[in-house]
Amino acid sequence: MSAHAGTAARIDDITPSDPSLPLVLDLDHSLIRCDILHEAALAYLRRNPLGLFSLARWLLQGRAALKRKLAERVTLDVETLPVNEELAAYAVAAKDKGRTVVLATACDTVFATQIAERFPFIDGVVASDGVTNMKGKAKAAALAKTYPDGFAYAGDSATDLAVWDKASSIVIVGASRSVARKAEALGPVEARFPKASVAKALRKSARLHQWAKNTLVFAPLFLGGQIANPVAWTNATLAFLAIGVLASTTYLLNDLFDLPDDRKHWSKRDRPLASGRLPIFVAVAALPIGFAASFALAALVGPAVVGLLAAYLVVTVAYSMSLKRQPIVDAFTLAVLFTLRLGLGVAAAQVVLSEWLLVFSMFLFASLSFAKRHTEIERMAMRGEDRVAGRGYLSTDGPLILTLGVASGLGAVMIMVLYLINDAFKAGFYADPVWLWASPPILFLWIGRIWLLCQRGELHDDPVAFAVRDRTSILLGAAMGMAFVGAAVGNYL
Repeated sequence: MSAHAGTAARIDDITPSDPSLPLVLDLDHSLIRCDILHEAALAYLRRNPLGLFSLARWLLQGRAALKRKLAERVTLDVETLPVNEELAAYAVAAKDKGRTVVLATACDTVFATQIAERFPFIDGVVASDGVTNMKGKAKAAALAKTYPDGFAYAGDSATDLAVWDKASSIVIVGASRSVARKAEALGPVEARFPKASVAKALRKSARLHQWAKNTLVFAPLFLGGQIANPVAWTNATLAFLAIGVLASTTYLLNDLFDLPDDRKHWSKRDRPLASGRLPIFVAVAALPIGFAASFALAALVGPAVVGLLAAYLVVTVAYSMSLKRQPIVDAFTLAVLFTLRLGLGVAAAQVVLSEWLLVFSMFLFASLSFAKRHTEIERMAMRGEDRVAGRGYLSTDGPLILTLGVASGLGAVMIMVLYLINDAFKAGFYADPVWLWASPPILFLWIGRIWLLCQRGELHDDPVAFAVRDRTSILLGAAMGMAFVGAAVGNYL
């Protein structure tokens, strides 16, 4: 039989002769939606970044040797590895019909055996043993020898064509169109399973909706009296694109570091990398491209923007590797990253910005960062867990984080008032600074709303992402913007 492309096949469609055939499942990007070698290598490098040289040395001994070395040094949480649920259900149905189900994989037998224990329907394992890399022709020969009367094989890649050539029946799992066409020419297709869009997964990992945070780059144009300067707008736009590309790239980097913890998280487990929809090698390949594009855009503006962008990258890497696991320090670091965005706009627009506003930024974004952590803590407590995965917070930290977050938000309101009293009316570039007095009450209402929803459990992970979709937040933001525009051009209306 042949299922329609793009849909999961049903075991009921198998022809009468098929139940006598063992069903052999490939592992990487087939039964599970990731690659065990890449997972193990990343886990090894996460613990020891200089281990890259060891990986290169082991690879010279052969891929089978590399896999065995990693299996001896790395422990994978096989229970959280993302599973191709459609193929797993197909295998369960096959088992119920009396078929033998076997796992045949190029990953090392240590990992393969651990993973097989997760699936009660698996009857046997064929895997690499530290000497033979059980892939392509080697796997085909081993299976043909073990099952001389034929077998059905479920695979995904071009290297599986050699196995399909020996198989009596073919199951195509997420293969490219060219591989699928070649597989179809080798024998009867028993079932097909759709291929997820890598491009779509990469776009989702880039978190383009988070670029709303980068609009801080434009704030100095309003705060520094450059709202009518086209050169300043051009430079700020380039800086906005540079920080946007860099932020998206560092999201990928952070997700690579966070992979095991994200898979244990109630919502982050659906991220493209954690769910296996985005292969690790694609994310790794995208990193140098993103970094190069970001700094190329920054270079068009000037060395100051390049320097601040480099500082942003250093702080982000430090956050991903260590600081995010330090309670309270993590929220402070996120506030620093937001303030660096503001500094980037200052450098791009070439304005002198009040120190009050930079301090205001630290307090405001510390409050929002605490709101994000408080939400995670409350969700964790509701699920009966004691600790936030990948963070340093305990379920008992909720009241403290709530207090720090509200205090930081009110501190931001107070600093805004002090800015108006001490600097705004003296700056000279506001046409009618009286308009600015609308800002503190608007800010107070918005911060109060964020924390009210946070305390009620109605706020999702990221308050900034929430704000760009929340009608009330958008209206308050528009009112704040009108206040600054009115202050800038008031006398000319």
